[in-house]
Order: sequence, then structure tokens, then C-alpha cells
Amino acid sequence: MSLEFGLDTFGDITAGPDGQALPSAQVIRNVIAEGVLADRLGIDFFGVGEHHREDFAISAPEVVLAAIAGQTARIRLGSSVTVLSSDDPVRVYQRFATLDAASQGRAEVILGRGSFTESFPLFGYPLDQYEVLFEEKLDLFTKLLPQQPVTWSGTTRAALRDQRIFPTVETPPLRTWIGVGGSPESVMRAARHGLPMMLAIIGGDPQRFVPYADFFRQACGKLGQPDLPIGVHSPGYVAETDAAAREELWPDYRVMRDRIGAERGWPPMTRAEFDREADRGSLYVGAPETVARKIAATVRALGARRFQLKYSAGALSHDRMMRCIELYATQVIPRVRDLLA
Repeated sequence: MSLEFGLDTFGDITAGPDGQALPSAQVIRNVIAEGVLADRLGIDFFGVGEHHREDFAISAPEVVLAAIAGQTARIRLGSSVTVLSSDDPVRVYQRFATLDAASQGRAEVILGRGSFTESFPLFGYPLDQYEVLFEEKLDLFTKLLPQQPVTWSGTTRAALRDQRIFPTVETPPLRTWIGVGGSPESVMRAARHGLPMMLAIIGGDPQRFVPYADFFRQACGKLGQPDLPIGVHSPGYVAETDAAAREELWPDYRVMRDRIGAERGWPPMTRAEFDREADRGSLYVGAPETVARKIAATVRALGARRFQLKYSAGALSHDRMMRCIELYATQVIPRVRDLLA
């Protein structure tokens, strides 16, 4: 598997030309346009997150991805992430198998627990079962991938006995990743199930994840797993110059970060902290050359085989995101390939 490049968005509620928040319907239409542009420019993957809160427009990634599939030809389409803990593994598999058919084999799913918990009370799942919900549902989902009759039992859903699941994927298995936030337990879980690992690196020096990448490869080897890919998901923004990128991103990034931080007890973000993340952390913001060098360093250090740039950030406008996508595709990606050649 050669190095792949992707884009991720959570469908953040963005601002229109008048500075007012756009309705979620328009945001969703804009995300579809962003996915279509990514395909036209040759980007490998487009990922859409699942959230259930007012600051993000997308709660049904598969539907948005299906709309993009109908207007694209080659780009792979997936979730970033699907919150498996508060969903049903069979229904998740069926939806992505349907997307795979509609896109002629381009569907992927990244399974995770998500960084928010709104879906748990929304769908009637207790937070005190946070761990067991994910463990059991992931176990069932992986048993669906071979597309053979499944017998399974657990405590979080009805048991299955010699059950076939339809529709089937035309060229199995459905490409499935495990989203990992950075705990050894999560790394081991991905290795144990024989699934590629997508590292969500959203703050701090990316080099601190090198031990997790090494641990994953070692665990896969000991478990007799094949050489499984490691991917990286990190936030960023590309503009014509370093100064322009920082000035354009900072106001919307700060508001988004402080809104989430207030819910989690974090102090407000300072400009100095933002600049440190851009200089030495996991915020890939700057001119194409700057972003390319930073991505190349991360890919090289982790042995990653995919990098996914989370290009949306709060109210950051659709026009700016479209320009970011264009620069990422036409200047950043070719430069990374040159640096790693």
C-alpha cells in the first residue's frame, strides 16, 4: 500500500458571507461540494465525521457520502469516525455495504468511540457501559467482515445464530479501520482484531505517538497479523503564506476550541498556544511548503501509510476550505511525495 492522502470534516457549522451561521442544510451541501472537489483534484480519501450536536451538521455520514459518491468517480469515501458504541453493528455494516455498492467499491468505515458522548443518551445507551459497549459491538462487527453466517452473543444486543447479513460487499472485506486516541489498550485492540489503526493526533508533538506505532507493529507481529497500515488524522489549514494561514484560521479555531474546552474544563486558548501547536505540535497550518514538510516528518516518524487532514474548523468559511483543499491537492501532496522519495 503506497502513501495515501485524505481529508476529514465534521461538517462544522460555518459562517456565510454575512458572518452569520449557515443553516445545517447548506453546510451539508457545501460538504458535498468539498468532497466533489477533492475527487476532481485526485485526493485519495474523503472522510465525514458523525456528531449529534448543534455545532456540527452531519449526524448521518453514510447519507452524505452517498451523495458524494453519485458525483465522483475515484475517491474513497468513509466515516471519521462512526460511533459504534451507540449504534448497531449490523446496521452500520449494512449501511456501509450499501454505500460500497453505490460507490462501486469505494466505501470505508473508521470505527471509534468518538470524542463526544451526546449519542449515548440520545439513543438510550448508559455511559457506565462505555467500555463494554465498544468491546462487544466491535467484536460483532469484525465477525461480519468475512460475510459468512454469524453466531454471536453478548450483553448489549440480541444474539445471532447462523445469521446472514445483507447486502454483501461485492469485493470483501469492507475496508475497516479502528480510530485510536492514544492509549495502549486501544492500540492492542486494533491489533487483536487485525484492523488498520487510525491515530487521531489532535495536539502535542506527533513524535510522542511513535511508541504507539511501534507497539502496534510489534503486537501485530506477535499475533500473526499481516502488515497493517497506520494512518494519522490531524487538524490543519493551508493558505498561500504561513502568515495568511495563521491569521485566517486562528479566530475560528480559537472559538471552536474554546467552546469545546469550556465543556471539558480547559482554559481558553491563547494565541501563543496556537502558535506553539503550529510550530511544533499537531496543527498543520501554513503555506504549502510548511505543511508538506510537517506532514512528511510525521509520516516518516510513524511509518504512516495514510495522512488525513481535518480541514474544517468551526465557522471557517466554505470558500476558504475550498481553497485549502485545492492547495493541499495541487501543492502539498506532490511536495510530500518528493520529500519522501
